[in-house]
Amino acid sequence: MEFCVTSLLRDKGFKVTPQRLAIYNALAATKAHPSAEMIYNELQPIYPTMSLATVYKTIEILKELDLVQVLNVGEDSFRYDADTTNHPHVRCMCCGRVDDLHGVDAADFVGKVAAQTDYTITGQQFYFYGTCPECQRKASTPS
Repeated sequence: MEFCVTSLLRDKGFKVTPQRLAIYNALAATKAHPSAEMIYNELQPIYPTMSLATVYKTIEILKELDLVQVLNVGEDSFRYDADTTNHPHVRCMCCGRVDDLHGVDAADFVGKVAAQTDYTITGQQFYFYGTCPECQRKASTPS
């Protein structure tokens, strides 16, 4: 995938830097849906001169190239997902964990929205909120 990202960056006129590749690879290698700050904290020991601004700028470039999607799951900062397929997410309101929901077909709902509004629907994002299994276990375990 790195070759593809390298080619895409070059083809669109962006510099290919080790930091940009590392940021993309960090996103592609996790299902944790990290924030920019989380990515920065993970990569800062390896790239000590990299700034948080570099992470944000790179994410904007990756978003422009359709290599990441931006998630607004109701926190102070955005989360990012290198899985750009159209899929919903669920966020734990206790620990902040964000998980993918694959296999949930929203076509009927999107069709109803289009029919009721006469909009041509070009995209959608669904977020669900609850308590993850780990936090449920912690809450039910006596202290």
